[in-house]
Order: sequence, then structure tokens, then C-alpha cells
Amino acid sequence: MVNTKRSVSECLEIALQDVTESPSVLLFNASVGHDFNEMVDYAKSLQPNAQILAASCCGVVGREGVSESMKDMALMAITGNDFAIAGSSQIFGYNSYEECRKMAIQLKEQKEGINMLYFLASGIDINNTECIRAFEEILGAEVTIFGATSSDNMKGYVSYQSFGNEVMEHGAFALAFCDPTLSIDTQATHGFLAIGEPLTVTKSHDNIIEELDGKPAWPTFLARLGLPETAECGNSIPVGALAEVLSKSDAKEYGNRHLLRVVTKHEGDAIFYATSCPVGTQLWLTVRDEERIFTEMDRMVNAMIERAQGKKPIAVFHADCLARGRYLTNRVLKEELVHQMQTPFYSDGVCPPWLGMYGFGEFARLNGKNTYHNYTTALYVIYRD
Repeated sequence: MVNTKRSVSECLEIALQDVTESPSVLLFNASVGHDFNEMVDYAKSLQPNAQILAASCCGVVGREGVSESMKDMALMAITGNDFAIAGSSQIFGYNSYEECRKMAIQLKEQKEGINMLYFLASGIDINNTECIRAFEEILGAEVTIFGATSSDNMKGYVSYQSFGNEVMEHGAFALAFCDPTLSIDTQATHGFLAIGEPLTVTKSHDNIIEELDGKPAWPTFLARLGLPETAECGNSIPVGALAEVLSKSDAKEYGNRHLLRVVTKHEGDAIFYATSCPVGTQLWLTVRDEERIFTEMDRMVNAMIERAQGKKPIAVFHADCLARGRYLTNRVLKEELVHQMQTPFYSDGVCPPWLGMYGFGEFARLNGKNTYHNYTTALYVIYRD
């Protein structure tokens, strides 16, 4: 059975066992089997001086490895005061820019010298390219945006976020860091291959696609996937990764010619996309390649280790697409993949503090630009200079 209070207690005991300073921020990732109001309230009762931030997910990754069940919970604790927090309780595709701009202004008013931003938002209905645009407009494109969008157990029905002791279904929070001695390196990889002839977006506005190839978008998408008209988003997620072509320079760093996108919602015949998708965009179907997933993971981690030039991380944040978990490979392969990504970052045989989640999407830089990804593994490695 899911025991939320016990999970909170165990997470805090493990995270704070060698810490003498009280935490300022508690970041929780928890599967949707937990009662989020109970989780937040109980964490607050145990650590009344800490700000509680939380998001739902389809499994967690920590120093102990990977787990994908309805009982999962993971925690990263932060001490000190070199941070700022802002949030939105009602963020959707149509107001993503405005809500993120408000958050960015609040963050800038709280702290100077912001150099990295952990952003967590609803994974069901949001325009993530507009979120990036808003943050960069206020904070600058040199500020690295990392984080994820929340998820459920791959049904695409609801996801949860919490800040300010409030639990929401369409919320977002931004945790900005301003410690000048900290730096971050981010990268993402997916390992899927585009196939066949593309679908062309022929009618859309913002992140809503209304027509593909001149026909209603949702039934056209399902037909191309070979799914029945009665299928829902949860049926399409494991097999329905859509690919957008990248520029040559972006593709060279990414190790793949395409960036992937996920459909997380539909209303009638309209598809809700994760980013803006203008008319004329070509979208390919994809197939996953397990061998390529492993080789691209190695390539990404090796590139990050090389850039670190011998430095060891003080913490690692990690976002993984839920379709890359048990829905993609069996458990043995997934555990092997996580071990393969964590081991190079060990220091004296010990894994650094590690907070990972299986969500609907991931933020990481691509060729020097803040970018939103889907179906990737994204690592965010923090160093102290």
C-alpha cells in the first residue's frame, strides 16, 4: 500500500542524515499513487522553515537507482539562501508566455545574479517554447533552463505540481539559483529514428494542431499509428513520438537529425502539442532503437565528463521521458541504463545527490540554446567552481 507519510519521513531521514544545517527548500518527485496534499502538509510539519516544491511523475531515479511504481517518492534538499522561487497556479498553452514572464520578473526582483533556473510545469497542456521565450526575455538567454514537465502513470489525464503549500493540476514553479560559485552543464539524448513520409501541419495556432495533411489532426494521427478511433493519448504515447528535423549544426551535437515531440492531450479532433507548431511544420513518425539509446547515452555522458575537466558534481538533476522507462524496455535494461549514466559521475565510488523523474518532457541546452525535448534522457550536472 502507498504510505505517503512514511515515504516523506524516509526521504528526509536519508537526505539529511549528514546535514547539520536545516534545509531551505525540499524538492519532491512522487508518483500519482501518493496524496499530494498529505505529502506537502506532512513535509511542512517536519520541516516548517523549508519551502516545499513538488511534482508528480511516473517513477523516480535517485542514488539508490531506478523505481517505477505507484509508491515512488524522491527528494532533493537544498540549504542556504542563494535562490529565488516563483510560481503560477493556472498555466496553459494560451497563457504560457504571460505566466512565465510574471514568474521571471518575480525572480529577478528577489535576487540578483541568477545563472540557472529549475523549471517544473504541468505536462498536460502547456506551450514550452513560449515558457523559454519569456524567461529568456527577462533573465537573459545565458541563464540555463533545466527541469521537466510533470506526468501521471502515462494516462495523460492529470499531473500535479505544488508550491506555496498549494497543490495544483495546471501549475508551474521556477527555482532560480544565484550562487556565483555554481555552474551547470546540461544535455539530452533520445535514440529514436524517423521513418516514412512526414505529416504536414496544415492548420494550427500556438501549440494546438487542428489539421494534418488537410485532414482533422487527431484521427489522422491515430490512423497513421494504426490505432483505433477510440484510442486515447495514453495509448499513443509509447508509439507516437513525432520528429521535427533539426539544423545540421544542432543535429551534429544532438547525435540525431530530429528532435522529438509528444501529444499529451486532444480535444475533439485537435491535438495539443508540447510547443508552438506553425503551419508547414513536417512531422515524422519514429521507431525506438534500444541499441542506439545505449550508444547515444554513452556519447552524451562522455561529452559531459570531458567538458567537466576533472571536476566532480555536487548534485545531479535528471529528467527522463516516461516512455523510456518500463514502457520502453524491460526493467533489467532500464536499471543497466541508469547505472551506465550514473557511474561516470561517482566520486570515490559514491553517487552524488541525484534527483530524477519520469515525466512528459525535458528542458536542456542544445547547441548552446535553451531547448524543450521529449522522449529523452536529460542530465543537469551542477558543479562548484
